Amino acid sequence: MNIHHLELFYYVAKHGGIAAAVRAIPYGIQQPAVSGQMAKLEESLGVKLFQRRPFTLSTAGAELFRFVEPFFANLDAVAGKIRGRAVPQLRIAAPSLALHDHLPDLLRRMRVKFPDFRLHLHEAGQADAERLVQAQEVDLAITVIEKKPRAGLRSQPLVELPLVLLVPRAHALKDAAELWRRDSIEETLITFPESEPVRARFQRGLEERGVEWVGGIEVNSIRLIECYVANGFGIGLTVAAPGVGSSPEVRCIPLEDFPRLTIGAVWSGELTPIARQFLAEVEAQISA
Repeated sequence: MNIHHLELFYYVAKHGGIAAAVRAIPYGIQQPAVSGQMAKLEESLGVKLFQRRPFTLSTAGAELFRFVEPFFANLDAVAGKIRGRAVPQLRIAAPSLALHDHLPDLLRRMRVKFPDFRLHLHEAGQADAERLVQAQEVDLAITVIEKKPRAGLRSQPLVELPLVLLVPRAHALKDAAELWRRDSIEETLITFPESEPVRARFQRGLEERGVEWVGGIEVNSIRLIECYVANGFGIGLTVAAPGVGSSPEVRCIPLEDFPRLTIGAVWSGELTPIARQFLAEVEAQISA
């Protein structure tokens, strides 16, 4: 028997059906995939394990559940005991700006309570951050939160950030409304790819104003946006995160009344003690 099939069967039997199991499984998996795996398990055993509607375990299914339930039900408890004897580790995914500018001081404070913890940092945008969490390659991700998280993921909003334009220090533009009054905007827009939430919110704001401004240079980090604005390649679109626009070579122009970006924490299952402490430190730093 395939061990992964048995794990999925445990969740199906425990929660009374495939749809309920998908919501409870602590990693991302879709309902059709679970259905397919259950069909393969039944095929390998040569018996029906449960009736789908209404959900009921067959005699064979009940026997199999009694066998696998003690193992899978006690995994978290055993993992907790093992972690208690091991050197704690903290695995974080976050954007490059947060990793470079905001986390070092916070992580130094973490050393007070966890002096010997092992640290693993991953630079990641929204899509990569969620993938790393779902694959259980990180304990927690700091990323954009747009809507209800995927099945198996939990999230906590931390801060809302407004959008801003970055212009070279000597640029004549003083107010974003000056751009919206033009017949056309000639400056090149430097920003994230179209799939990124910052770009989507900006386009929504432009549409509300009847303005068209197509991106000309796409980059994958705030630092690159600042760099290319400072070097005269165009006007940058980013968020007003701490430290953004602090370069003497650029200025920030607020985008008032544009949709804001929600930054939060995303994780799967129960947070480890060190991950809970990290989240508490992040909240304290934001509130300070």
